Amino acid sequence: MSAHAAEGTPTAAGGPAETSTATSFTTIGVVGLGTMGAGIAEVFARNGYSVVGVERTAELVERGRGHVQHSTDRAVRRGKLSNEDQAALFERLQLSTSLADLKDCDFVVEAVVERLDIKCAVFQQLDEIVRPDTVLATNTSSLSVTQISAATSRPARVLGLHFFNPAPVQQFCEVIRTVVTDPDVVDRVLALARSLGKQPVTVGDKAGFIANALLFGYLNHAVAQYDARYASREDIDAAMRLGCGYPMGPLALLDLIGLDTAYEILDTMYRQGRNRLHAPAPVLKQMVTAGLLGRKTGRGFYTYEAPDSPVVVADGETPLAEATPTLRREVSRIGVVGSGTMATGIVEVLARGGFDVTYVTRSQSKLDAVRAAVTRSMEKAVQRDKLAEADRDSALGRISGATRLEALEAADLVIEAVAEDLAVKKALFENLDEICRSGAILATTTSSLPVIELAAVTARPADVVGMHFFNPAQVMELVEVVSTVATDPAVAETARAVCERVGKHPVSCGDRAGFIVNALLFPYLNDAVRMLEAHYATADDIDTAMKLGCALPMGPFELLDVVGTDVALAIERELFLEFREPGFAPAPLLEHLVTAGYLGQKTGRGFRDHSAA
Repeated sequence: MSAHAAEGTPTAAGGPAETSTATSFTTIGVVGLGTMGAGIAEVFARNGYSVVGVERTAELVERGRGHVQHSTDRAVRRGKLSNEDQAALFERLQLSTSLADLKDCDFVVEAVVERLDIKCAVFQQLDEIVRPDTVLATNTSSLSVTQISAATSRPARVLGLHFFNPAPVQQFCEVIRTVVTDPDVVDRVLALARSLGKQPVTVGDKAGFIANALLFGYLNHAVAQYDARYASREDIDAAMRLGCGYPMGPLALLDLIGLDTAYEILDTMYRQGRNRLHAPAPVLKQMVTAGLLGRKTGRGFYTYEAPDSPVVVADGETPLAEATPTLRREVSRIGVVGSGTMATGIVEVLARGGFDVTYVTRSQSKLDAVRAAVTRSMEKAVQRDKLAEADRDSALGRISGATRLEALEAADLVIEAVAEDLAVKKALFENLDEICRSGAILATTTSSLPVIELAAVTARPADVVGMHFFNPAQVMELVEVVSTVATDPAVAETARAVCERVGKHPVSCGDRAGFIVNALLFPYLNDAVRMLEAHYATADDIDTAMKLGCALPMGPFELLDVVGTDVALAIERELFLEFREPGFAPAPLLEHLVTAGYLGQKTGRGFRDHSAA
């Protein structure tokens, strides 16, 4: 199952003549020539193997041939494949409607519909047709490889080889061994995968394996957010793209994968592991029953111009053009409280966006440090031609600093960016409430604390809103605008308008722990830690799976070490405290690392040792 695909296609590298000693496979069979099966057949043929592809009917065979033709035509247009190599590829590709044509294959991979009964039936037939020494593999993304192997008389020669979609592009694959798979067979299939230019990892037979086990819990949680109307589909997807650098938002990705496929994967994982986080969100089953399967039917979470089209068209949920936020309250002077990296970035963003900014720190030395950091950052932008010198000078002229909160008494909007400590923030909001003029908006950049608790200590809870910038604020486009039950809608709209004026993309959500991004991101990270502590896979293999299989910018353990294990633990504790979901309880391994002082890159050791870096 694919997460996301990067463009580009591996080129042939010698083919089986150079790898036959390692793999002892020369003729490959592929059963099922849908999108995935045709892609797998193409990968083998492109890398020099003779391939026999089988489908049930002549019509499906031609459809499979069309998949390969379309994919290789695109590769030729992009200079990734020559016309000669394309012709040679098709010469190595034999397509058939008879499983009997697989009798001389050394290795057969099945890529039929994701149903256990159908796969078992295919393996029973293959077992009677192919040679006793032939290795059989299933491309299942979630079903039990052990159950599939039991349908044969050769379970030791059966394993999983899970390609990711599109197979010609994605570099990652999972090799799944059962408790009875011959280790030599695993080694030979690993060598085979490497001969295709893939980076394989080996895992045991557990529903979802690495990538889907982590990916689909995250996707399911996003569906639950959408179904609860916590945030719009557009805001959920934009939050994960812009806040985490994901290639696609979760709901758009589900439409690409197919909601029926997603439901089956989640249901399989839930029935095997009984993890409530894998229990399919009820709306998924409803949409599948209604035939809203995503891109392939033209409608899923989004509406598409035609079945199988990637082009989204407007529907009843599409935001109206006139919904662009406006300043419902006058905002020209903005205050920022804090002296850390986040506060410094916000000061720069606001000043470059045209606002007069007064920042408040506790001491003159911190005041000078903020000014120096902002100046240095803008100078770098000038040197990279991202900011004109005149604009830099103008922005710096709009910035002033102070060491007393009273300097903010005339501000229209005050954004606090102090330590992520509820007691500290509460005391600050009490002071701001007394100092700031009537009608001024008070905003917090908290990433996980309850905004309503800050609003409740003021006499103006309707004027309090969350504005969660992402670090570094100068670079990251996303801002989560968080409304409490008391926030005046005009205040939230004004906050969004300020964000847009300074070039940020605001998304709206309610006041719940983690908001959109952290509520989706950190349970996924926690699941990865649990997978590691269960010794199912190594940190390196898990990171590889999520980067190459799902095209995420960082693996979970890389990200945890960058964020800080202590920060991650604090956020996960907040999520667990609010939702009381057992699956959100921080993994013991994470607790132990923090207790030991292994906080990630900042201390030189976290999930990995960074001391030598």
